[in-house]
Amino acid sequence: MEHHGHHHHVPLETGRRYLAGLVLNFLFVIAEFIFGMLYHSAGLLADAGHNLGDVGCLAISMAAFWLARQKSTPHYTYGFRKSTILASLVNAVILLVIIGFIFGECLQKFIHPEEIKGLPIILIAGIGIIINGITTILFIDGKDHDLNAKGAYLHMFADTLVSVGVVVSGVLIQITRWTYFDPIIGLIIAVVILISARDLIHESIRLVLDGIPCGIDFDSLRKEILEQENILDIHHVHIWPISTTENAMTAHVTLKDITTQENTKKYLRHELSAYGITHSTFEFETADYPCSDTGC
Repeated sequence: MEHHGHHHHVPLETGRRYLAGLVLNFLFVIAEFIFGMLYHSAGLLADAGHNLGDVGCLAISMAAFWLARQKSTPHYTYGFRKSTILASLVNAVILLVIIGFIFGECLQKFIHPEEIKGLPIILIAGIGIIINGITTILFIDGKDHDLNAKGAYLHMFADTLVSVGVVVSGVLIQITRWTYFDPIIGLIIAVVILISARDLIHESIRLVLDGIPCGIDFDSLRKEILEQENILDIHHVHIWPISTTENAMTAHVTLKDITTQENTKKYLRHELSAYGITHSTFEFETADYPCSDTGC
């Protein structure tokens, strides 16, 4: 006996947030490029290139969001919702590359120190704080519920910190003329980003390998299921992610009374919904007629 959970569409509001973040940051990239050319600033041009990479990350997340809303096909029976998991992994890898780039740049500045190139650079970085800060806020609500949104949030949070670092180090250097403030603050920012990104990287790899999502405690779930009077045992349990917000489960369930399986199914459906398990398949059995490992 089996039950297939209902399809849960990805909220349209999420797509609007990706689009808003994409447009804001693309406009900022254009502004950085123009000012970089006007003031002959290699730093601004390099940061424009870096921010263009973030625009690419938002585009990847938005593409995954769009794919997740497409209907299933005979060849893709779950649709394309797993693209959100692939997007979160790609964004996690890109975030690691960005962290490595920041570390490399800071080490170069220790070896070959450079002064911040004037107040216009600090002004542009200040605008960057506003743009990246607004985009970060767009994803702050969804970051705890959707790994893809968390990846977008961390990218924009990282950019906000970098912009803050440029302004702070620029002001301190203007006051003290000590150029090492720039790489020191940069290294601090890189460490903060790495700590923040640790969970994203770990969870992305877990979901790609079809591991149980971090939000699901298997022991607690099993205990809750066994509290139902008609259920004797649950075994051969498999739980895996369909997307960054939906999960699936299959299991063999041993019942005391096989004739009440419909009520038991409703109970299981209710318990699993709290864990984001929207697709479930059960093999019901009795103690006298158990299912084998390969089926009933």
